Amino acid sequence: MSRRTSLKITDERERQLEKASEIVANGPDDDPPMSVVIDAALAHLIQSNRNMGDARDELDPVTIQRFNTDVIRLRYRTRIESRWRS
Repeated sequence: MSRRTSLKITDERERQLEKASEIVANGPDDDPPMSVVIDAALAHLIQSNRNMGDARDELDPVTIQRFNTDVIRLRYRTRIESRWRS
């Protein structure tokens, strides 16, 4: 990962941050800081990756495929592949 000092907020990224903020907020009047929203998203990504890997040991491949995401995409019994950055 490169360490850039600026984060460009495109219109799409702004929409995603707003949706994520609604998920993280404690209520309709709560407006969490962007750092909290980003921390929550990163924690969720890491936990989801771990959970998907653990589930492969317990669930059949067809069930696992139902829970694939655009970021974490598991291939049938081969490896975890990130389609986020190609």
